[in-house]
Amino acid sequence: MKTIFSITLLLVLTAVGVKLYGNYQTGSERVAFRTGAVEQGDLVLTVEATGTLEPEEVIDVGAQVVGRIKEFGLDPRGETDPQFAGKPVDYRSEVKQGTILAVIDDAVYRAQRNQAKAAHARAIADLVQLKARLVQTDAEWQRAQRLRNLSVKSISATGKDEGVQIRGISDADFVLAKSNYEVAKANIDVGEAAIAQQASALELAETNLGYTVIKSPVDGTILDRRVNIGQTVVASFNAPSLFLIAQDLRRMQVWASVNEADIGGLKEGTPVSFTVDALPDEVFRGKVTQVRLNAKMTQNVVVYTVVITTDNSDLKLLPYLTANVTFEVNRREGVLTVPNAALRYTPRPELIVSLPAEAASPASSTAKSKKTDNRETIWIRQGQGIAPIEVAIGASDRSRTEVISDQLKPGMEVVLGEQQAGAAEQVNNPFAPKMPRSRPRS
Repeated sequence: MKTIFSITLLLVLTAVGVKLYGNYQTGSERVAFRTGAVEQGDLVLTVEATGTLEPEEVIDVGAQVVGRIKEFGLDPRGETDPQFAGKPVDYRSEVKQGTILAVIDDAVYRAQRNQAKAAHARAIADLVQLKARLVQTDAEWQRAQRLRNLSVKSISATGKDEGVQIRGISDADFVLAKSNYEVAKANIDVGEAAIAQQASALELAETNLGYTVIKSPVDGTILDRRVNIGQTVVASFNAPSLFLIAQDLRRMQVWASVNEADIGGLKEGTPVSFTVDALPDEVFRGKVTQVRLNAKMTQNVVVYTVVITTDNSDLKLLPYLTANVTFEVNRREGVLTVPNAALRYTPRPELIVSLPAEAASPASSTAKSKKTDNRETIWIRQGQGIAPIEVAIGASDRSRTEVISDQLKPGMEVVLGEQQAGAAEQVNNPFAPKMPRSRPRS
């Protein structure tokens, strides 16, 4: 009897244990969904790139003559700031148009100028001599003509008056007088041409002498000084670069390298925001002013240079800083968006339920008129399961996507993925037995 009772009790306890364990297992398989909210607002589509800050206008000042750097000009800031009084121009000096930057030793060019000046004076004196020679030969020519046509009266034996013409100059002397006059007259033109030639040589010498004083062609700021006093500059086919001057640092440009896959959405006037590592907490604004067509190949990727203009009135931005650029390619205002993960989630069949008849309405007429060939399904909680909603999708950024449907309202929760609720509880409770948990699906 006791044996039967013991067996019966054992069976009952076994059945109760199996039941409890089954209930435990069922509870552990209950699904906890990860959800995200449906939001209404602006969706901004962007393209990101990296660029370099460049001055809007840079002038490379060089030397046009050969020589040794003798001295630098004085820093114009010394006129108002005693700190720079008497100091030469250097990096970051703010110069005006005509400010002396450097002086090349002018001994050779001054001698050439003096030589050209003397040659010019000699040419003028030679012309005076030639004019005097012309006066002399002109007089000789006039005398020769008079002697050539000389006539004398004579009376014959019969008493008749007969005019006899005689020559007072030989043919050779006559021709020589004429030739001397023509040569002297031609020499006047030669003398005047020599004066013009020497005047040009003097002008060239004066110009080269002037090139020994290197002046700033514009108002601006010196970015780079590339020579030192005593250094010899040699101007041959290319003028050597001495100073680099930024004309106006209050207007800067960003030269951004944009991948060929993103260049199609950019055009002149596209809004741009960018940051620089030197000022990580500030965001600067600008706009695209030029999309250059000379593409370059960088690591087997075709990139285009896009020029962005930005205001730098406060002079915070320095030339050649690296900029992290964001182009605003498109902006959708007041649209419904869901997290991108909601469009990638595929549930298990046993979790799918149907929406109530009053909630199951077709996609909106707006959805039918826009992107009807681009439909997706998202999922919302419905009781212990989830129900599908078909939506038309629009623009998308890196985190959210525009969706169009009458069934979605701002604030609704859409399913992004799932995890086992029991597994989450086991992780949180260190004393609970560690049961195997299912992998989340997303």
